[in-house]
Amino acid sequence: MSKPTYPFPVTNDGDVEDPSKEVVPKSTWKGRIWDTLDKPPAERKLLFKVDAVILTFASLGYIKNLDQTNTNTAFLSGMKEDLNMYGNQLVTSTSIWTVGYVIGQIPSNLLLTRVEPRWVIPALELGWGIATLATYSVKSFKALYALRFLVGLFESGFYPGIHYLLGSWYTPSEIGKRAMIFWLAGSLGQMFSGFLQAAAYKNLSGVHGIAGWRWLFIIDAIITLPIAIFGFFFFPPLPLQGKKTWWLSDDEFTLAQTRLKKIGRAGKKPWTRAKFKSLFLSWHTYFLPLLYVIWNNQYPQAAIGYWLKSFNAKKNPPVPGKTYTIDQINLLPLPQTAIFIVVALAFAWLSDGLFRGRRWPFVYIGAVYSLIIAAIMRTFPLYKNIHATFAMYYISQIGQGAGPLILTFINELCSDDTEKRALLVSAANDLAYVVQAVAPNFVWKTTNFPKAKKGWTWSLILNIILIFWITAILLLIRRDEKKKTQAEIEAASTGDVSETYDSKAYDSADDSQPATPGNTTPEHKQLAVLQ
Repeated sequence: MSKPTYPFPVTNDGDVEDPSKEVVPKSTWKGRIWDTLDKPPAERKLLFKVDAVILTFASLGYIKNLDQTNTNTAFLSGMKEDLNMYGNQLVTSTSIWTVGYVIGQIPSNLLLTRVEPRWVIPALELGWGIATLATYSVKSFKALYALRFLVGLFESGFYPGIHYLLGSWYTPSEIGKRAMIFWLAGSLGQMFSGFLQAAAYKNLSGVHGIAGWRWLFIIDAIITLPIAIFGFFFFPPLPLQGKKTWWLSDDEFTLAQTRLKKIGRAGKKPWTRAKFKSLFLSWHTYFLPLLYVIWNNQYPQAAIGYWLKSFNAKKNPPVPGKTYTIDQINLLPLPQTAIFIVVALAFAWLSDGLFRGRRWPFVYIGAVYSLIIAAIMRTFPLYKNIHATFAMYYISQIGQGAGPLILTFINELCSDDTEKRALLVSAANDLAYVVQAVAPNFVWKTTNFPKAKKGWTWSLILNIILIFWITAILLLIRRDEKKKTQAEIEAASTGDVSETYDSKAYDSADDSQPATPGNTTPEHKQLAVLQ
């Protein structure tokens, strides 16, 4: 099928260009390294400021992923024994955290469409820091359960909220990289957790009568509080909310709005009966969140730590005479995360650059690779060749980098309705964790590690489903585009040229902004990148 044509010039990244503006020059090698290097000076300065505030805050804030990893790390470093967690209490604590996480996501994201993010996101960050600090003092796993719920509740709005905000500031040639950088900040948190726990266990264990694993939660809170304060002062309103932040000039604020209007991003609109009807009749509402749900739940839980700890079993050790220290158990899994980060960054840079905004190829690549890994790990002899097992664990997560690109995909498909965009981004993450709150209790039981055959089987099946689901979505996009193309042909035959582009008004906070000629629907743009 040939690429769609537009009545106005199109930039290299597929954006429809305002005919009154100069066409963006072709990308250079510098721009492929970082997109702002190909931008005009004014736009480069704007993006530098936005990156410095939003991307820095998002990445530092998502180091809160330290907490999720640290709970597992603490379990392997003394918490199991101190809190008598000899059954499935670790998985249960994760499930309880997930319940709190699920409850707050959708309300928080919808609140961002009406309230300035600087009041919503930093407030959640502050609450998270306080709840995390309290975790250091727990004396039983029941107390841990209560605090894990609060930590999940306060964390709920951060991840989907930042993805919604990225879609409210960046264009298709920019958002994939930044979404990936934000997400990988959590993976860096996982790496940092290993070093941090090793240092805490070695240097702080017993200081002031506090166990090493407890110090880690204190350190988490100390890191978080300055980030929350930073957010209250620097986090900006959304450009299409109509209020300028203090660190942007008037011209920069206008440019930020113009960039979004050119690619079809919409400002807030009232919740009407017609809006509700459109939302519930749209296939986006049902297919897009489930794409992320499937991806999120095929993600295998890290087994390498359990494998390392299994060598230290007091009864029937798998390899008599072979053991690993606490430091080794914390540090040896880190190459797995490092390899994953490099490949995931390659996914994002290729998606924004060489693949010109295409997100779906990386869903296919990741799913095929991951189902192969899952098939191998189901029957892999973990103790036959220790070096081979290390190698398998280290490459086992290479295909898991599509998640941020899926949320970017949702952001872009729902460009013309900001409430729908906020709802579906949060619903995707929310529903993913609903399943995650239940499934691990059956397929990734702590007592089944390190073999975890049920878990690897679960991952294999979901990756097969993922391939079919993304294919169905691409077919629906093509169907919608064929309908639109037919409508354009019919409109052209009657001389109604107004139907050859999206004629919806592009509203700001006061709904007074006129339409920008040449805008196209999200489906139209997505079809362009399917070619």
